[in-house]
Amino acid sequence: MNYLAHLLLSDGTAESLIGNLLGDFVKGSIENIYPHEIIKGIYLHRKIDCFTDSHPIFRSSKRLISLNRRKFSGMMIDVFYDHFLAKNWSNYSSTSLADFTNHVYQVLQENKNILPERLNSILPDMIAYDWLASYRETSTINRAINGLSRRIKSKNNLVGGVEELFLNYQQLQTDFSIFFPELIDYTLTVNSEQ
Repeated sequence: MNYLAHLLLSDGTAESLIGNLLGDFVKGSIENIYPHEIIKGIYLHRKIDCFTDSHPIFRSSKRLISLNRRKFSGMMIDVFYDHFLAKNWSNYSSTSLADFTNHVYQVLQENKNILPERLNSILPDMIAYDWLASYRETSTINRAINGLSRRIKSKNNLVGGVEELFLNYQQLQTDFSIFFPELIDYTLTVNSEQ
């Protein structure tokens, strides 16, 4: 899952929001770097990624991606699923998407001193262009996929990859609508065990 889903699946505390977002920005051992509650969020992020990557519906969605882009299908589906989450937000949260994203941005700004440099460098644009809520728009998905292309060091053909979303829109939306409630249930179980 991508940023928006990880943030929604946190337990809602500032520390959990930060940890669930940091999962995409920190690698390796984190034990002596962050407070315990943020570490729990990072571990939740990693468990969500494992659950997602091994889920049959997510794997089925990945197979919809053209063979010439299949190597990057997991990243693409993560972004596409965030599109469906943003587009159907009220099905999954009683808080409006605008209120949720504004809260997230506030938490991140208040904790800039502990965020990794890479996250701090994109934070102004994330807030100014409201990246999280703008996932509703396919133009944002296009920019996100093209941005992934630039960050991958090896030669790739991700530019224009939003066409994979358009080609498979209905099936991907159906896959997401079945998968995401299962992920929510899984996350609730993990949170209750921590």
